[in-house]
Amino acid sequence: MIFERREISPLDPAVLRAVGARTGWLLENTETLRVGFGDVVDTISLPSGLAGSFEATDELRRHSLGGDSGPRGTGVTAFGSLPFNRHQNGSLAVPRFVITQFSNQAWLVQLENSPDFLDYLQTEPAEQEVQGLRSLSFIPTPEEYAHNVAVAVEILRRKELDKVVLARSVSGTVPNDIDPASLLQRLKTREPLCTLYSMPIGDGVRYVGASPELLVRREGPHVTSHPLAGTIALPPNVAPDDYQNWLLGSSKNLHEHAVPVDEVVSSLAGIFDRVEAEATPSIVALRTLAHLGTWIHAYADNEVDSPDALEVLKLLHPTAAVCGIPREDAARTLQELERHDRGHYAGPVGWIDHSGDGEWYIGIRGILLEGHRFEAWAGAGIVSESDPTAEREETRAKLASVLSSVLLDAVQ
Repeated sequence: MIFERREISPLDPAVLRAVGARTGWLLENTETLRVGFGDVVDTISLPSGLAGSFEATDELRRHSLGGDSGPRGTGVTAFGSLPFNRHQNGSLAVPRFVITQFSNQAWLVQLENSPDFLDYLQTEPAEQEVQGLRSLSFIPTPEEYAHNVAVAVEILRRKELDKVVLARSVSGTVPNDIDPASLLQRLKTREPLCTLYSMPIGDGVRYVGASPELLVRREGPHVTSHPLAGTIALPPNVAPDDYQNWLLGSSKNLHEHAVPVDEVVSSLAGIFDRVEAEATPSIVALRTLAHLGTWIHAYADNEVDSPDALEVLKLLHPTAAVCGIPREDAARTLQELERHDRGHYAGPVGWIDHSGDGEWYIGIRGILLEGHRFEAWAGAGIVSESDPTAEREETRAKLASVLSSVLLDAVQ
């Protein structure tokens, strides 16, 4: 296939966001709005998920790219949301059109001889309000979740694991079909520092959210990761400084945070020439929560030898921030205790282009949408010092934060 790239005038971000949210593929951070739309012109299969072998970048390189030269990240692009279980099959989609828009520049990549891309950008504004509940269910119940944490703590105290991340889900229905664009617009307003995403995952289901956690950004020989772990809820209408200072001094949270940071640094050091990490974590403050975060940078001396974004993703996912450590033992433990397939929750969401550059975020703080049905997940990192009640309340705060963009009613 032959694709064309050209610079275009920047477009209304609200329109691009609405199209990507409803019918396309969307990743938007504070610097870049990247939207795919139109039909799928190529599919890249990962038949054994991230645990198997694949050559996604080579498949993308088989497509020719003509037209203008552009900046990094504006090539032939494949988008995807992958399952949490690294062994489950997944796929990436190459849309007919991709627009990558920066603050004052926009680039279009489209399949040769395509219709006018502007015809695909006719959409209604995002104006749907939040709705009342019709039904709600928890898996497990809040009480069962606290019990699972207590069981996990005993396992951790026996030194069988260093950390395990236990999650719970809430699903329900509302009177009317949920508009992904309106949900995403509210998430942008409420969590301006997070990365917005909207991805179709098959069978009419869409995964929409605002992730605070960058798993991997690959720009040639440079890779960046920003693991988060250690959390405190921020009460409304209260100055957050005291809570954030407490988090920075909490031995339990510092321990929980150090585990994924050490894991990412160790993993990257095996394939990159230099790895640098901040000496101490910093606060990542969101609307109702604060996390500990550490920026990690890895460098290859030669770009030709630098692994592509999916190769780094394969190495890192799932990190101890969403699974635990040791990885395989923690995965078995969470499956036994959760007894509910996570699906795409905490799986990677992102993109990769024909040069191997890409960005992948952890698919958390998201909602699975299917008509008037929804499902959301939240997890907490469990270490030997964890308190079951406190961890249950942490997941409640996380669920309430994301579902406030859908529901009038609070989630317990």
